Amino acid sequence: MTDTPPAASPPSPPHSRTDRLLASLAGILAGYGGLAAAGLVAVVVRPEAGPVPAVGDAVVDLTPTGVKEWAIRTFGESDKAVLEFGILVLLAALAAGLGRLALRSTAAALAGVALVGAVGALAAVTRPDSESASDALPSLVGAATAAALLYVLVRRLTRPRPAAARAAGRRGFLVAAAGAAAGSTGALVLGRTVGSTRSEHATASRNALRLPRPASPAPAVPPGAQLPVEGISPFVTPNRDFYRVDTALVVPRVDADTWRLRIHGRGVARERVLTLPELLRREVVERDVTLACVSNEVGGPLVGNARWLGVRLADLLRECGVRPPSAGGPADQLVARSVDGMTIGTPVEDVMDGRDALLAFGMNGEPLPFAHGFPVRMLVPGLYGYVSACKWISSVELTTFDAYDAYWVPRGWAAEAPVKTQSRIDTPRALGRVTAGPVAVAGVAWAQHRGISRVQVRVDDGPWQDAGLGTEDSRDTWRQWLYRWQAAPGRHTLTVRATDGTGAVQTERRTGTMPDGATGLHSVVVTVDPA
Repeated sequence: MTDTPPAASPPSPPHSRTDRLLASLAGILAGYGGLAAAGLVAVVVRPEAGPVPAVGDAVVDLTPTGVKEWAIRTFGESDKAVLEFGILVLLAALAAGLGRLALRSTAAALAGVALVGAVGALAAVTRPDSESASDALPSLVGAATAAALLYVLVRRLTRPRPAAARAAGRRGFLVAAAGAAAGSTGALVLGRTVGSTRSEHATASRNALRLPRPASPAPAVPPGAQLPVEGISPFVTPNRDFYRVDTALVVPRVDADTWRLRIHGRGVARERVLTLPELLRREVVERDVTLACVSNEVGGPLVGNARWLGVRLADLLRECGVRPPSAGGPADQLVARSVDGMTIGTPVEDVMDGRDALLAFGMNGEPLPFAHGFPVRMLVPGLYGYVSACKWISSVELTTFDAYDAYWVPRGWAAEAPVKTQSRIDTPRALGRVTAGPVAVAGVAWAQHRGISRVQVRVDDGPWQDAGLGTEDSRDTWRQWLYRWQAAPGRHTLTVRATDGTGAVQTERRTGTMPDGATGLHSVVVTVDPA
């Protein structure tokens, strides 16, 4: 008697379009769960160690300078939000692709997830501010969570079953997918709740900070500094409108109670570590200072004027035994480090030459906003921000330009960058329309630490005409100007130029922002309608 072999199970039909769509959904849900788990772990480790901030910062570091400049010009202060959104979109597309790959090879898809996690972990531990291998944990835990979810979800689609049972399998998938989405959302909410609790400590420390009265107050803004012209930039820029350019995807929220500032390095005879209360007990000065970003194009918005409250950095350095190079000091560069690892290099001579170089903790009458460096930032009048205005400062190291390149220098920017004389037309706007007759042409001009002595306006190819100047506050602030134009009907080009306090006239030569700031004259084209 011959044994009859058992009937073979019918082969599973090829995966349908519905299966492929569900597999893509499985990948996206796995990615969502992985990011939620990573975010929860990052709250415990460090928010900056999360995969999106870590990869985003790595992208910023690796992006060519020209692309960064384009992003700043195009998106302004929204450039980081655009970058973060782009990373999330890319991750979603990658997750969907890995989900579809899992239909054919679960092992290959899981290897892909592991690779993504490794990239995130590497980006986290190689951040400039990373001090521990624990920064890799959020990405590794996130990858493990994503891999587990992907395996569980896709298995419901790939398990061999007769065609008639496929519908039941898909229903099981949808139930599991709903559970994964709910669990991931719960983890996300928990992470944000815990994170907000930690952030609340920093917020509470800011709310509790009472700014001291300055021993050396800034003079009142003089009458006439703010011209009564509609459309001109306010002489004092409100905090909410002050430009922000930095590389931090996650704004550091530093607890003032735990903040410390270390001063060390070459020529420092007495190293110091200061707390915020110790700074507040020092002689406090108040000054009006205009800040400008080196990425500001001719006529651009990346400049603002504020009233700052802080202590003189030069006094602290002298107490630590620091001498400027002109007095035989061995260090010619001061490297300021932020809590997020950013490094900014400043000439020691400029910090100690008598100008009001500050460690500031107040801005326009309130503690620094988090986005502008709370609890303490540095600023040096007359220098572009990337070589002077370190936010969230945590240490000051004295060194030399030969020994160390700060963050922006290897990326093509100059090591030293005094602010260049610039002027801008605020009103009328470019491509605007005005009515023939008297028209107020007005704006601002700046040449910090040199001051503005003259502003002139040219209509089309006509002669340069002097504009009236607002009252000067100080040579460290911008100055408003006004030219009363008798506008004739037609299309006209208005151009402005400034002369600084040394008598040097703003150059017409047009250059880009690299390596040390843009040059050229700002022009606007306007149409004048008949009266």
